[in-house]
Amino acid sequence: MSKSVIVEAFGGPDVLHVREVPAPHAGTGQLRIKTAAAGLNPMDWLIIADDALGAEFGVHPPTGFGYDFAGVVDEVGDSVTGFKVGDRVFGGAMSRAAAEFILADPATDEVRHLPDSLDFVTASTLPVAARTAAAVIDTMGITHGDTVLVGGAAGGVGVLTVQLAQLAGARVIGTGSQDSFEFLLGLGVEPVQYGPGLIDRVRAIAPGGISAAADLFGSETAHVALALGVPGSRVATIATQDPGLAATKTGAANSAADALTTIAALVADGTLTVSIAAQYPLRDIRSAVTRQASRHLRGKIVLTV
Repeated sequence: MSKSVIVEAFGGPDVLHVREVPAPHAGTGQLRIKTAAAGLNPMDWLIIADDALGAEFGVHPPTGFGYDFAGVVDEVGDSVTGFKVGDRVFGGAMSRAAAEFILADPATDEVRHLPDSLDFVTASTLPVAARTAAAVIDTMGITHGDTVLVGGAAGGVGVLTVQLAQLAGARVIGTGSQDSFEFLLGLGVEPVQYGPGLIDRVRAIAPGGISAAADLFGSETAHVALALGVPGSRVATIATQDPGLAATKTGAANSAADALTTIAALVADGTLTVSIAAQYPLRDIRSAVTRQASRHLRGKIVLTV
């Protein structure tokens, strides 16, 4: 037997249960991965909170939970190549990550070898966040000398986005609450308070204007950027439901094929850093998801398994 988070119906954190289930075994084309850590994303709880959104992702209760994982291969099924028992791996498995064991198909799921210097907890924060940040940077077309406004700069995607923009030679202004300012300054970001009056505060901090923007939370930052004359092709959004917004919606699915591997290597060698807001044991899944759903985080929430 093994432990797994099971979603028995659509709803809030109360629909999440840690259950004893039969331990799975690798079939043809599959790896069995002993999970060490599972990183949470806003989309994880949004999918189980909304049956229509869940259906878009092929999620139908009863089902598992979570996407990002890191762990060790402990069974290799027939016809699988490129992996062996004992390999340290990370990646994504839809609605399966929050469990002691994951069955993953390297042909259809995202399974990558883990750099030697990267620990499991850090690696588990990367799959969705890294690919989303890479897609956002590509959408904005960041070049040396750009001044970039990033909304939600202290979140899991934001932390990587601001650093990638800086690596490309941009000046970065990031929105956040007052209590996130010290954290953002530590990343080399110029912080600005979100909320009413944001456009005036951005004008004050960047009188020469901004040239690109990323809204990683909703649509406020995108509206401000468009009002300041940034073309919609250089305003990236990932989470807005504003159908009339003249910006460019993007996300992890739009990233380059090698984005995760590239960013993991940059984290492994210390070029990029990640922030972990909190760690919870698997048994505290409801508390972890409640914290994740608050959306006021400095980095990522991780489940340890």
